[in-house]
Amino acid sequence: MGAWGEAQKATGKVRLLADTTAELTKALGLELDLTKALGNVRCKRFSAVIDNGVITHLNVEPDNTGLTCSLADPLIKQLA
Repeated sequence: MGAWGEAQKATGKVRLLADTTAELTKALGLELDLTKALGNVRCKRFSAVIDNGVITHLNVEPDNTGLTCSLADPLIKQLA
């Protein structure tokens, strides 16, 4: 996550977190079972705004992998 964040110039702007055991993914109901293809459970693509530990906006890609609502621009427009 650190290297990816640096490559995306996210340092100091966005907090990137890894969910290596899919614990958060499962708690949010965002698991995507790719055990046959990749050997484990992955997370659906999403973006979220979290304020004091409360999710105030959650955008989950309808096809689990696309880029229709999880990018920053659509999320920022929602907040405007």
